[in-house]
Amino acid sequence: MSPDYDLVDLLILTRQLGGSDLHLSIGAPPVARIDGVLTPLSDIPMEAKRCRELVLAVLTESERSRLEKDWELDFAIQVREIGRFRGNAHYSRGNLEAAFRYVPAEVPDLKTLGHGSTVEDFCRVRQGLILVTGMAGAGKSTTLAAMTAQILQERRGVVTTVEDPIEFTFAHAGSLIKQRQIGLDTRDFASALKAAVRQDVDVIVVSEMRDQESIAAALTAAETGHLVISTLHTRSAVGSLDRVVDIFPPMQQPQIITQLSSALVGVVNQKLLPRADAPGRVMASEVMVVTPAISAIIRDHRFEQLYGLMQVGSIHGMHTMDSSLYHLLTGGFITAEDALMHARDPAALKEDFKEWLREQNRAQRR
Repeated sequence: MSPDYDLVDLLILTRQLGGSDLHLSIGAPPVARIDGVLTPLSDIPMEAKRCRELVLAVLTESERSRLEKDWELDFAIQVREIGRFRGNAHYSRGNLEAAFRYVPAEVPDLKTLGHGSTVEDFCRVRQGLILVTGMAGAGKSTTLAAMTAQILQERRGVVTTVEDPIEFTFAHAGSLIKQRQIGLDTRDFASALKAAVRQDVDVIVVSEMRDQESIAAALTAAETGHLVISTLHTRSAVGSLDRVVDIFPPMQQPQIITQLSSALVGVVNQKLLPRADAPGRVMASEVMVVTPAISAIIRDHRFEQLYGLMQVGSIHGMHTMDSSLYHLLTGGFITAEDALMHARDPAALKEDFKEWLREQNRAQRR
């Protein structure tokens, strides 16, 4: 790469190599994440002055002002003929650094992503709260966009998204779509959620619930006749409920638990794992559907019993992460090492896989 490259050059190269993310860090060369693996794009480490110049060059005056005030900034950048990227500028040891995530121009459908009919059915619910959860880089935003796209096509209503920043862009379809960006169209998530209730909105899509105020506003909107879909950074479906409750002080938790038991529709948790059969990554997931039994367990704050109901809840469209990993492993999509690394109960998964191998060997001898 030419030594006088700019940020757009780096983003173009990242996409040409099939990368999903670009990282700019002081003392290291620009790095792209390709199929989950960090790959240097140059042999020359970045200096602080150079990194700062690259980042500030793509920010507007208002964005620079927000970065100076808050020391953190989420923003979006459009690269001609390449597409849209979500950026985050931040400081590390006093130096400005950044990370960029590619946002595909086309929103994939839920089946293409690897979701089943239960997640599609979630999109047809008229009111309540649906959570899409997982750790960073698990594809939560893409799932959220795919659900939004399905709702826009299938329903007639008003859909409002609250994002920081806007990633996928949508056109009006069967439903009207209003996309609101934090810092540009609205002050914060909680304010936008409270306002949406007064805007004749049917569906509210929130890119992330980050604090007590936004979670409380989302629960209230879900209880008052709206469908609210949002994401959370958590490792499991059950862990998502702990996260929602624990963010509140003890005196408020009983009320939040009661609201969750009545408003929650379902939780989708997902991971992206390296494919064993081809380049790229594949999604493993678990789905919890809030049945009357699960609602009662949530109301009684017996979250430790939820996983057991998910294990036997296939008739309601539920499945666990371990069952998803077993399906991917026996289908040859992932390695045994990756399956066991991400399993809730590695010993049980290992034994189930051994039994499957024995069945395969017996079938071949027949």
